[in-house]
Amino acid sequence: MSRNKVTLLHYVSSFLLAVVSVNSSTTPLVGVHPLDEKYFESDIIRCKDGSKSFPKDRLNDNFCDCLDGTDEPGTSACPNGKFYCRNIGSSPKFVYSSRVNDRICDCCDGSDEYESSISCPNTCVMGGNVNYIYKPRTERKSIDRQLGSATTDPNSSITIANLQDMVKNLQGMKLVFALQFVLIGFLVILWMLRRRVRSSKRRRYLLKSVHPNRSAN
Repeated sequence: MSRNKVTLLHYVSSFLLAVVSVNSSTTPLVGVHPLDEKYFESDIIRCKDGSKSFPKDRLNDNFCDCLDGTDEPGTSACPNGKFYCRNIGSSPKFVYSSRVNDRICDCCDGSDEYESSISCPNTCVMGGNVNYIYKPRTERKSIDRQLGSATTDPNSSITIANLQDMVKNLQGMKLVFALQFVLIGFLVILWMLRRRVRSSKRRRYLLKSVHPNRSAN
């Protein structure tokens, strides 16, 4: 192997090691809105309420430093924090940090259970936020209390949130069915065109075989 090839391989390997080291040193910002990612780029980050500042290595370290939860957007350490669900394919939303890694899938993309013992199915492409419950909700505190919202009637099994989820699911199913109908129609038209071409070729062949002299003239 020539010296130039050895030098080229050395530079390539050094570049790959540098890329791997950079990727390993930067942790993804879990639970952060895309517009807020630049806010966490500095080495010293200030709490959004202005109470104090904290170093970047304390971001998402599962210990609440800011009262407003600025330092823990991706954990449940801060009671006042909020987790951002990207929900690509559906509607993004915020959920309270108390729902992060609680073994209940609140984000339709399952991002709120990134360190949980369960695997949340991605239901965003199905048209809405479908709650996937691993254990009964009676085994944990009422979610309505955690959100500070009004409590619903315990005897009613259908809430407003469930109705909204059902509407979103129906809208997603309509879109899927419409796409399937268009695809089936396209395939039927394509099949009919191919059949017509084959029949015309066959008819020409039969005419040539029946009247060979006419084709020769």
